[in-house]
Amino acid sequence: MNIYEELQERGLIAQVTDEAEIKELINNGGARFYIGFDPTADSLHVGHFMALCLMKRLQMAGNRPVVLVGGGTGHIGDPSGRTDMRSMLTTEMINYNCERFKKQMERFIEFGEDKAIMVNNADWLLKLNYVELLREVGACFTVNNMLRAECYKQRMEKGLSFLEFNYMIMQGYDFYYLSENYGCNMQFGGNDQWSNMLAGTELIRKKTGKDAYAMTITLLLNSEGKKMGKTASGAVWLDENKTSPYDFYQYWRNVDDADVMKCIKMLTFIPMDEIRQMETWADNRINEKKEILAYELTKLVHGEEKAKTAQAQAKAAFGGSTENLPSKDIKVEVQTIIPVLVAAGICSSNGEARRLIQQGGVTLNETKVTDINAPVKSGDVIHKGKKVHIKINLL
Repeated sequence: MNIYEELQERGLIAQVTDEAEIKELINNGGARFYIGFDPTADSLHVGHFMALCLMKRLQMAGNRPVVLVGGGTGHIGDPSGRTDMRSMLTTEMINYNCERFKKQMERFIEFGEDKAIMVNNADWLLKLNYVELLREVGACFTVNNMLRAECYKQRMEKGLSFLEFNYMIMQGYDFYYLSENYGCNMQFGGNDQWSNMLAGTELIRKKTGKDAYAMTITLLLNSEGKKMGKTASGAVWLDENKTSPYDFYQYWRNVDDADVMKCIKMLTFIPMDEIRQMETWADNRINEKKEILAYELTKLVHGEEKAKTAQAQAKAAFGGSTENLPSKDIKVEVQTIIPVLVAAGICSSNGEARRLIQQGGVTLNETKVTDINAPVKSGDVIHKGKKVHIKINLL
């Protein structure tokens, strides 16, 4: 199977500009494509994961990735999918985040001569003269078309700053610059980026007469309709200091049943022949599928050894030995359940801990906690619902 057809079968392709041309380029290793990542935090998160996996698949098929970190566009902030304006970051914060991104991406993408390259749009965007940009680029955009874009529509009622209104022009200029200076002929991104990506293809065609192509990948959603990687407590990070390998494993182990095969197709590198076979499995093997998904993705992000440890910890949490469970060393003045829940980071406050106990959400070892003053001793295991399991070491 050619790579384009495989991407289709895996459910990754949402929209394309010129399918016949894109299919030929990708299948013959002729795509020099870019995906942009704005450094809005000091770690990539699971929301970036699909894009990284796509880049890896395409590179394995002979295509050349250009990884764009948005040191320039990060000063503005992409309004796509936002109900309010992003927090403004300092130049120092943006530069630090860019460096962090690069280190994490090296786990997925092979950089080097005739391989992938990384560029930072601060190198050209921050040098632009405003009047020159208006004359060279602004003349190629119409306000009418820009206001029809979905990324702007949802913000018009609450208010769209002129700063953010420029984001589409900046992203379009990125594609034009990369086409002229790095030979990029294709841009990839999530399907919420479609309007911005079309702006880039049209700018290139108007300015140079060259062909340029865009393809968006299907954003993976959970049953609540939130973007992949968002949980009640925030994002699921690829940095193990922000989301441990165990928590990362548990996130995927607990995806909704209806999403398991979709995630396996889109995110793992399990061959399609094996995936088709998995689709024939009986419904009572759903937990086996979830374990495969969680293990494969944890191995991809954190390595095989940490994936095996996370898997062992997860199994221990559900009736196995407590020896492999993740543990927390804590020090509390009163060794009872509420202060321990807060010190261990299971709850953010005494009030939250009290409510969780009253709602029946805390189990100590094998017993549901009903007493808010229940004693805790070193070696006890606290369970918060079905997803959080921590062995407590009291200092």
